[in-house]
Amino acid sequence: MQYSKSTDYALHALLHLGHSDRQSNIGIKELSSKLGVSESYLSKIMSKLRQDGIVRAVPGVNGGYELARPADQITFLDVIQVIEGRQRLFECSNSASQQHQLLAKPENEAEGDCDRTDAPRNTCLVERVMYGAEQHLHQYLQEQTIQSVLNMAAKNCANEAMSKK
Repeated sequence: MQYSKSTDYALHALLHLGHSDRQSNIGIKELSSKLGVSESYLSKIMSKLRQDGIVRAVPGVNGGYELARPADQITFLDVIQVIEGRQRLFECSNSASQQHQLLAKPENEAEGDCDRTDAPRNTCLVERVMYGAEQHLHQYLQEQTIQSVLNMAAKNCANEAMSKK
């Protein structure tokens, strides 16, 4: 699995907005310069984030973008789902095959004895494992916020400053 460059730029833009010392917004020109990406490409990304309520657009000559909610309330999962979409990562494409049906049948059942009502007949065991992995990934990404990464960066800077003394 690989996330797009858009997700990379979105997360870095949010970190830049969250790290900004000033209490005002940051223009698209400055953001695009800091991230090394074109203004038009970044504008499309920021538009998606704005539509989902992650950032707020400030109009005017000195306008730009700012976080629409506190950095500790913006999770990596929120951002990834806005940019990448909310579709499942894995979907079984083999559920109609004979092999799939054999794997879905409990081992202790006789060949013609698969009419139990307590277990779904078309449950894909591979999909079940992959869905479990996706749930773990989502939980981890839900725990990571823009603020938690900013805190990590501040801690790293502090440790670096202490080691130079």
